[in-house]
Amino acid sequence: MRWFGRRRKSAEGSLDRAADDADIKHLKEFASSRHGVEAFVEPPTTMTATTVVFVAHDGEWTRRRVKDAAAAHDLARKLGIPAYDAQVVGYPQRMREWNRKTGGRGV
Repeated sequence: MRWFGRRRKSAEGSLDRAADDADIKHLKEFASSRHGVEAFVEPPTTMTATTVVFVAHDGEWTRRRVKDAAAAHDLARKLGIPAYDAQVVGYPQRMREWNRKTGGRGV
């Protein structure tokens, strides 16, 4: 009787879904409706694809999937906002303060 190898692994090896047009649309709307927005690109993990966090001047934030880090940086450039690698620079203090005030939920 065979115990191992019965289940097929997903093609990408991730349990997450891929980025879609709705994700990009949401990010564009967030950036256009708030000021002082910055992008923080998060690397892929075993559970999620590459994501980007947009943080507004007051700390309000949103996280969405993107195709890859290059796509996130390209989107930020097109929107005219700065982009950083979250693994390198971390997250801004205003985001942590927003989380504390609102119970830790972004948009």
